[in-house]
Amino acid sequence: MSFDTLGSSQIVAPYGSWKSPITADFVTSQVVGLSELHLDGADMYWLEQRPSEKGRTVIVRADLSSSAHEEVIPQPFNSRSRVHEYGGGSCLASHGKVYFSNFADNRLYVTNGAAAPSPITDDSARWRFADFILDKAHQRLIAVGEDHDPERPGPTNLLVGLPISGGPLVVLTQGHDFYASPKLSPDGAQLAFLTWNHPNMPWDGTQLWTASILPDGSLGAPILIAGGVDESIFQPEWSPDGILYYVSDRDGWWNLYRMTSDVGEKVWSKDAEFGEPQWVFGMTTYAFAGPDTVICTYTHDGAWYLASIDTISGKVSEIETTYTVISSVKANEHTCCFIGASPRDPASVVSLDLDAGKYTVLKRSSQAHVPDSCLSMPEPIKFVTSDGQSAFANYYPPKNDSFSASEGELPPLLVACHGGPTSANYSQLNLNVQYWTSRGFAFVQVNYGGSTGYGREYRERLNGEWGLVDVQDCVNCALTLAENGKADVSRLTIHGGSAGGYTALCALTFHRVFAAGASLYGVSDLELLAKDTHKFEAKYLDRLVGPYPERVDIYRERSPIYFADKLSAPVIFFQGLDDKVVPPNQAVAMVEALKSQNIPVAYVPFEGEGHGFRRSDSIKRCLEAHLYFYAAVLGIDLPQVTEKVEIYGI
Repeated sequence: MSFDTLGSSQIVAPYGSWKSPITADFVTSQVVGLSELHLDGADMYWLEQRPSEKGRTVIVRADLSSSAHEEVIPQPFNSRSRVHEYGGGSCLASHGKVYFSNFADNRLYVTNGAAAPSPITDDSARWRFADFILDKAHQRLIAVGEDHDPERPGPTNLLVGLPISGGPLVVLTQGHDFYASPKLSPDGAQLAFLTWNHPNMPWDGTQLWTASILPDGSLGAPILIAGGVDESIFQPEWSPDGILYYVSDRDGWWNLYRMTSDVGEKVWSKDAEFGEPQWVFGMTTYAFAGPDTVICTYTHDGAWYLASIDTISGKVSEIETTYTVISSVKANEHTCCFIGASPRDPASVVSLDLDAGKYTVLKRSSQAHVPDSCLSMPEPIKFVTSDGQSAFANYYPPKNDSFSASEGELPPLLVACHGGPTSANYSQLNLNVQYWTSRGFAFVQVNYGGSTGYGREYRERLNGEWGLVDVQDCVNCALTLAENGKADVSRLTIHGGSAGGYTALCALTFHRVFAAGASLYGVSDLELLAKDTHKFEAKYLDRLVGPYPERVDIYRERSPIYFADKLSAPVIFFQGLDDKVVPPNQAVAMVEALKSQNIPVAYVPFEGEGHGFRRSDSIKRCLEAHLYFYAAVLGIDLPQVTEKVEIYGI
């Protein structure tokens, strides 16, 4: 999709009121989410999450020699796992066959793309599966299983064997709270896998184990290889010649290691992150292009890079690329594939010919083209926050060459709080951001203390301080931009989704800085979250806030729901009614509390949506309602018709 500019002469109009060609339809049209790359011989596979098909996730196969691609699974199949609720690791391509978890029934299916998928697990609703690998010698898949036995108070996680011809599953190992990343050695004799236990999350502390696979397919006694309660292990991987590699943050940064003579040896020491928070299964940042060559990506100072490592000499060769965000790295001797993005490019499936150094884009997440006249480029900023420490952000100035504001006017600012909260914002083309900046809003994405990408110490700033450090960093970022003449101090706004919604609500409740805000499936009651949330995050708040219920006082002190009388800024809430991570009662309770204080508030629920919006009509509605709400409460006249939302108190 492309569009014509609005003319060569500039129109003088207030910030926020500029007429933009980047409409909600433009943002949501022909958009897909891309994830989970797989290489299988000359074929590459990836997942496409399609908002236009109500969020259905489709497996796509591409022939690397021709770049032609085709769908592997027909309607209504949906390759998506619900293990840990967040899923990931929902498919596997091996020897021309594709195995996948179907979202509707949680069963595993197999297909070659020509015939209809056939089930290989039974129709019991109690089991979910993810992160599977093929054990060819025993004709089975090895997978992370999650048993939702109705006779037990919560799910049980374990590793299981699943015969590919059908039949009962076999429990391979259990006893830990969580399992991930089963990896089979090239000779099929050893299984490596990760475990962790409450109250840890996988970025806090995990353990890497290996176990022999016995002739009958059972596992021998597991041997602890690396990790612990204060060391996070990410992506174990066997090299083609049978050496176990993994990423560890034992020295403060997620660096690449390998096992030699029963000792973990660092492959490349660098103050950079070669790992990511394992919110979902199937994440990869490195792959082998032969026994002695590793292709890897890492992030440093907010940008991702690509490199090749000779594991014999230790020589590192940086690979030149225009992409600043890189994930899902896969490789063979001649090809490296990844999902790449940049400030000018949306997330795309990219193939790199390692011999010729040629990049080929196989699929773009969006067909929309934003011309330079309306393209706001991110400006990385580092600012001083609490206790003289530094924090980071990406600032996007207003940009629309068809308009200018009156001399001396400053733009309204949207402060975006990422979720997680152990996540990060990176500098890739985001049409949602351009939707705002092309209308004359400034936009900033804050990587507050606790964000990933700046080492373990920075990530741990949030321990015991959630609702304080993240909030203060967002406040200080907004005030710094206002002091530097990049934003109107009287029109600062803040919004976020999930954990970012909690940060936004705390900032609006406990500070008098922001004129308005928005919470997308955000947390308002920490105590309720501690009681209601799912197993994966059941003890997450013990580290972020304090042990519950022993420190219930802290939970209540930092919950906006108990201090609605302090909130004087208008807020709009967006909530999926099928959300199991942050249930709708959180938003409803906050809306009612604000109404009781006669504070302007709006509530926009979405039938059929969970934690995060997957449908194009939901995404469009959210964007337009968000704009309408901010225009109403900030006194901005909109030149374009947008869907209205009922605002209580206005």
